[in-house]
Amino acid sequence: MSRQARKLEHLWHAVRSDLTSADFCDINLVHNCLPETSLKALDLSTNLAGINLRLPLFINAITGGVEDAECVNRELALTAKECGMALAVGSQMAALENPLYAKTFHVVREVYPDGIIFANIGAYSDVDMARRAVDMVRADALQIHLNVPQELMMKEGDTDFRGYRRQIEKIVGAVDVPVIIKEVGFGVAREQAAIFKELGVAAIDVGGKGGTNFMLIERRRAHAKTNPDLLKWGIPTAISILEAKAGAPDTDIVATGGLNSGLLAAKALALGANTVGIAGLAAKMLLAEGREKLVLCLNEMINELKMIMVMTGAHNIAELREVPLVVTGETRQWLDQREISLSELFSSR
Repeated sequence: MSRQARKLEHLWHAVRSDLTSADFCDINLVHNCLPETSLKALDLSTNLAGINLRLPLFINAITGGVEDAECVNRELALTAKECGMALAVGSQMAALENPLYAKTFHVVREVYPDGIIFANIGAYSDVDMARRAVDMVRADALQIHLNVPQELMMKEGDTDFRGYRRQIEKIVGAVDVPVIIKEVGFGVAREQAAIFKELGVAAIDVGGKGGTNFMLIERRRAHAKTNPDLLKWGIPTAISILEAKAGAPDTDIVATGGLNSGLLAAKALALGANTVGIAGLAAKMLLAEGREKLVLCLNEMINELKMIMVMTGAHNIAELREVPLVVTGETRQWLDQREISLSELFSSR
């Protein structure tokens, strides 16, 4: 099957799958009954990899490289423009292999010329491909996605992942924009976060377990009868944020993986994320209910986030990352067994 046909199947399955949310039940924000702030006084701007963002939410990588994706990407770009958000395009590998599909990505810049746009390639890409991907959308940053479980489950997927570190290092040193490492739903552990820091990446998108499950999608595509327990593979989003912080404490963190509400976004930011990416929710709502409903949903998330900032006494995103919180349950047990100290992670609180 061609890459273009596969991308279309991915989109089809993702939109028809049930929307799932990350489990942040173990993460508890402490209420502030005497906040010295107001909704009108809030500053929601943040910084990611040296890039100033007006909002801490953005539309993360979804699709591209097939004819039908041009319309989807146009609508997503218009949504991001209306909401004032950054936008990451989906994997550009199909367009790098066949320039005919570049138009499915060009459309993003056509409708959102002044927006913050992230390009997207696979970790097996070479320097030339990385540069062409950035040029294709005049990108402000470059995502390099990692999807080992998906590839292994995919009937036509890759099975040899040797050399990825060296490729990432070469790309980091060659492109003129910040590089963001991006998982696609299986999380980032402390050990790999430390490696990414050494390689010089500007940010880590943890892409934790809790959102779109690409192992499940590939299982459905192949009509396979894989052990259902295997589909639970991965590091949950909340834990992955903390793992990444432990491994790369000075590296910016992007929280993605089932963050479908303002409350979940607030908790992710309070754990230390610089920004929150939204993908599955955006694709599903856009194709099922249209752009107006998606804009309404995203604005509702922003309003909910604002409420929580006031209820925790945070004037801005930096202060939200410093508010008191309590970590309990399985998340606390995981951190204890991994010898990740919450007191060290949150020493300033």
